[in-house]
Amino acid sequence: MDYQLLFSRYTATPAHARWSRQRQLHECLRSAIRTGTLGSGARLPATRTLAQELGVSRNTVLYAYDQLATEGFVLPDRRGTVVADAAAAVPPPARNAAPLRVGLSKRALAVPTRDAPETPAAFAPGVPALKEFPVTLWRRLLDRAWRGLRTAQLNYAEPTGEAALREAIASHLRVARGALLDASQVIITDGTQSSLDLCARAFADAGDKVWIESPGYQGALAAFKAAQLKPMGMVVDSEGIAPTAADWQRHPPKLIYVTPSHQYPTGSVLSLERRMALIAQARSAAALIIEDDYDSEFRHDGPPLSCMQGLAADAPVLYLGTFSKTMFPALRIGFVVVPATLVAPLSLMLARTAPRGRAADQLALAEFMHSGQFSLHLRRMRRLYRQRRDALVAALEQQLGDVADVYGGSAGMHLALRLHNPHADDAAMSRALLAQGVVAPALSEQAIGTRVQPWRGFLLGYAQVPVEQMPGLVKKLANVVHQVR
Repeated sequence: MDYQLLFSRYTATPAHARWSRQRQLHECLRSAIRTGTLGSGARLPATRTLAQELGVSRNTVLYAYDQLATEGFVLPDRRGTVVADAAAAVPPPARNAAPLRVGLSKRALAVPTRDAPETPAAFAPGVPALKEFPVTLWRRLLDRAWRGLRTAQLNYAEPTGEAALREAIASHLRVARGALLDASQVIITDGTQSSLDLCARAFADAGDKVWIESPGYQGALAAFKAAQLKPMGMVVDSEGIAPTAADWQRHPPKLIYVTPSHQYPTGSVLSLERRMALIAQARSAAALIIEDDYDSEFRHDGPPLSCMQGLAADAPVLYLGTFSKTMFPALRIGFVVVPATLVAPLSLMLARTAPRGRAADQLALAEFMHSGQFSLHLRRMRRLYRQRRDALVAALEQQLGDVADVYGGSAGMHLALRLHNPHADDAAMSRALLAQGVVAPALSEQAIGTRVQPWRGFLLGYAQVPVEQMPGLVKKLANVVHQVR
């Protein structure tokens, strides 16, 4: 066996060239054994001999032999080192080997994929103006939080989250959203999707019905399908979700998912009359409302709207919030506000199933909120997003006003552009735009179930798009709409 040739061929591969000599030799010999180049019972050279032949240190060869022996590929004996018989029983996969006969479960395959790439490209929904976030200040707060950590805080944390952050969130919600709560009702999660997964697992059983707005948020649909619930799309009109008396009688839900302050994706606002009726009917049906308040901090027209959770004492509402939109997605911090009677059983469940950590991030965020910097950042972003909203609406009305209408621009970080033609192939238009680097998810693909005639048009996120770029991007959109039409 020409070990020098074997070794030189292996290390010539760019992927292997970056490895240390020890790892290169170990991987080279293991590969030769697994492919049969070094067969069962083959005797390896003495360590000194191989080191001299390859031009490496003897310690490098000793490391490779020891590692191979630990893994069971070689056996040391009085005369040296030989390839183990068992090594021949672990052949590498053949090039034409049959594919694995295992895969994802049926419930995993039933989970819908994301409705749009999460990228800073225009007009990807849900992406904030990341360049405007005060990164330097955030670094200082993180550094201060790490310096102040006690040794005990390096262990698994409280499953409900850091007390300081829960108190900061409760204080903010009482003032900004009109919520009725204390800090004990706040459960820290890893974001809205994590909150949805938690609600689906904790408050419903497999086979239970869950109502979702249609068109609606595909992430919620994914969470509920993954939990083996039965989602039902409920029609959305200009006043929000509109279940009928027959729906309550024939399809009583266990959970009701709504985005009342800025419906996703249409942008409609759930009227006060419907909010109160939904709370009363959910209470009668022993159902829980999941109120996703994902971007209500950015209200552009009129005063802020109060959340459903604060409309009635002990409302059957699970209130979801996230910092992915108000700060940045990589922070991965969200929260659920649960009714007081559910705090104890949910905390017990989390203690068994979800040990938490990331104390420094949570403490830094708590200081960011307590110091007033969070409110200051929100005010800045409201002004910026209003300017970008205005620029987008003006461009859309100028270039597409004859074929489409704008919906849902009064709040949030996105709006809906609904085409007049109810049969327009918005999915084909969306694909054509994506090929040009423009993300514009089709509204028809946000439909849930077949009970509702889908909207035709686009979901347009504007928070990350500078004002000066709006006319050119909308021109691309208009060109595609007119071409495909």
